[in-house]
Formats: sequence, structure tokens, C-alpha cells
Amino acid sequence: MVDYTQGFSGFAVPDIAAAKAFYGDVLGLEVGEEHGMLEVTLPDGARVMVYPKDDHAPAVFTILNLGVADLPAAVDELSGRGATWLRYEGFEQDERGIAAGNEMGPDIAWTSDPAGNIIAVMQLERD
Repeated sequence: MVDYTQGFSGFAVPDIAAAKAFYGDVLGLEVGEEHGMLEVTLPDGARVMVYPKDDHAPAVFTILNLGVADLPAAVDELSGRGATWLRYEGFEQDERGIAAGNEMGPDIAWTSDPAGNIIAVMQLERD
């Protein structure tokens, strides 16, 4: 059996400085930089590597999910820091961009980083 010592996820962006500002200043996550790459620490301690790629094409799916206890308050605060909210056909979204889960999943809103990668912010209550 393989004895993994750690795991982490990663994704690309074309502009490390813009990504550092977005993930640190807008989303308020802990961001470190080393060897031209970023290490974003998520609230539960998991880490995500963000690496430069000149010919980057944004993912067409959600690359990062962030759970919050109060989604409307989080959307308002993140909007004040510069986040803009995506709208998707087929989802009824309120004036903030929040789609109600309607017992099919959590209430959710989507934003994107400066590279166009999609990030979900969703109502999750922790026990």
C-alpha cells in the first residue's frame, strides 16, 4: 500500500501577482509565494498550489469551493473587496447572484479569479 505523506491540489494562472492579490486581498485567504508559485491555504488547512502558465485557458468548471456560514453576508463582503458574481443560464439567482439550493444542494454563488478560473462560495454549516 502506498503511504502518502500529503496531498494538495493545484491550478494555473497567467499572472501570479494578480492571483496573489485576488486570493489574498479579495478572498482573504492566506497566500505564500515561493519559487514563482503561490501556496494558498484554505480554512481547514488544506493547501492549493497556484502556478504560472503563459498560455493558460480558464477551467470551464469550478476549481475551488469555499464554504461559509452566512452566504449573503459573505457575498456582500467579497463584493466590497472587488469580487464580481457570475450568472448562469438555468439557475435562478437573486440580485446578489446567489442561487438557492432548494434541497438539491447548498445555496451557492460563483465568482472568478483574474484568470477566469471559477470559484464557488456556498452556504455550509459545520458541526
